[in-house]
Amino acid sequence: MKNSRHAKILELITLYDVETQEDLAELLAENGHKVTQATVCRDIKELRLVKAANKHGVYKYVQAESHAGRAVNQQQQTILTQSVHHVDYAQNIVIIKTFAGMAQAAAAVIDSMDMKEIMGSVAGDDTLLCITKTENQAIRLTEKIRSLL
Repeated sequence: MKNSRHAKILELITLYDVETQEDLAELLAENGHKVTQATVCRDIKELRLVKAANKHGVYKYVQAESHAGRAVNQQQQTILTQSVHHVDYAQNIVIIKTFAGMAQAAAAVIDSMDMKEIMGSVAGDDTLLCITKTENQAIRLTEKIRSLL
């Protein structure tokens, strides 16, 4: 069932400009997959979907390429530069401030880069927290992210 739903999600984001989780849940329901918002959220994370601007500047879900351990690609660079407006750290936590609704997209890009400093991350609406083991790792991570902007 999950594999079928995931395949349908990938099809839907290719066919339509899906802007929100609610839009995706509605499209899935129309296609026989009744889901909760929490399920859609998990599916987005598992499929490594990110938001990217379409030709009209509207953000929609797209599938991120896997670039573990590699430099950021142009699409990822665009997502970061258009969503992140401030990066700082406090002890072993890197705080990334984004424009409203963009923290998840920034988190997906940063998570896909598989940076060794990051033990884990949590994204809200406009803030992403990346946890490191040490303050020195937080400083290095902050510098890395700033260099991508």
